[in-house]
Amino acid sequence: MSSEPRNILVIDFGQLGDVILSLPALAAVRHKFPRARVTVAVGRAAAAVVELAGVADEVLAVDRVGLRDGPKLLSVFRIGKLVSEVRRRGFDFVIDLHSLSETNLLGFLSGAPQRLFGRRPGRSLDYLSNFRPQPPVEDRSKHAIERYLDVLAPLGVGEVARVPRLPAREAEGRAVEELLRKGGVGSGEPLVGFFPGAGHPSRRWPVARFAELAHALARNDGVRVALFAGPEERALVREARPAFPASTVVLDRLTIPQLAAAAARLSVFVSNDTGPMHIAAAVGTPVVILMQHHPMFDCYIPPGERHRVVSAPRIEEITVAQAYEAARAAFNAERMASLFSS
Repeated sequence: MSSEPRNILVIDFGQLGDVILSLPALAAVRHKFPRARVTVAVGRAAAAVVELAGVADEVLAVDRVGLRDGPKLLSVFRIGKLVSEVRRRGFDFVIDLHSLSETNLLGFLSGAPQRLFGRRPGRSLDYLSNFRPQPPVEDRSKHAIERYLDVLAPLGVGEVARVPRLPAREAEGRAVEELLRKGGVGSGEPLVGFFPGAGHPSRRWPVARFAELAHALARNDGVRVALFAGPEERALVREARPAFPASTVVLDRLTIPQLAAAAARLSVFVSNDTGPMHIAAAVGTPVVILMQHHPMFDCYIPPGERHRVVSAPRIEEITVAQAYEAARAAFNAERMASLFSS
């Protein structure tokens, strides 16, 4: 680079889980340019994750779905407003980590003299980037974390911690403990979390099997069950709650920081392949991931040896026995680890 950037925009328009997997790259930008002001433009659902991670001076929350899928005239208006806002801030360097044609265009229209975009065949507009040398072309066989870091390769960021990390803040921890206390959960009582939702029905293990698994763990392993849901899953929770153990505590109105604190309180988090699963992994909680097998699913699994994946060609083919074996193994390993550390 001809000069050290002072005002950096990082565009990170992935979904919640994608943004969590991009945290090592965001941390690398923050570390590489300690004197620069770093702004991260991110979808609204993931804005709190970037704030919680402490990898930016400012977060620009964007309705990325509305920009793409809203009524055409409204989308054009929103895009124009976003471009004006970005230009007003006078960025001198733009990095597009997720790199789609529309985000490349935003980076180009920002007016920043230096633009470094990920190179994604069929997805990105490489000619709108002017940084030299260019990053390598996206290698879809690599883990998503490595692909984000590859975008930064021309910057020479050096050795980077590859495991996404989120803190469980004390204030949110107290709020969660109060919710658990009201739900009858004792201090230190083993707690296993369940998240039966997912962005698409094809990625959801049947709710009835989640309930059957919860009963098995409560009956055989003496754990309390916490049922998690976001705004999109509240109808699902109303369906699921009667089938779960009577002692189940429902946590369906948490903020992202509260979700992180609640996940840190768990012994194990059992989930479909979702953003909340990545949050649980990022606070250090073992996760059991129930998912349909596909050739690239390893590229999005949270790194770490404590996590377990249960997969099948179709998600409904996963049996309760398979899920129970994985969840129980994760719970027992965590219990042994806590005994030896105490």
